[in-house]
Amino acid sequence: MTDSTDKIWKRGEIESPCVKVCVIHPETRLCTGCLRTIDEIGAWSQMAPDLRSQIMAELPSRKSLLTQRRGGRAGRLARD
Repeated sequence: MTDSTDKIWKRGEIESPCVKVCVIHPETRLCTGCLRTIDEIGAWSQMAPDLRSQIMAELPSRKSLLTQRRGGRAGRLARD
């Protein structure tokens, strides 16, 4: 049997992409966990659903901003 009060607490909002890995990348200023900016994180609870949807659609493309190689062995050798 389903409790009718369950429907009261369910909302049709887009969930936060937060994965509880809250580290801001110093160069891109993106959270390395959810890929949102500090401003997006702070405003998320007040954002309209269409803006949240737009941000969620952009998040996968932001991943490449954090996965750029730092030079590896060749970078270390160049510094020596």
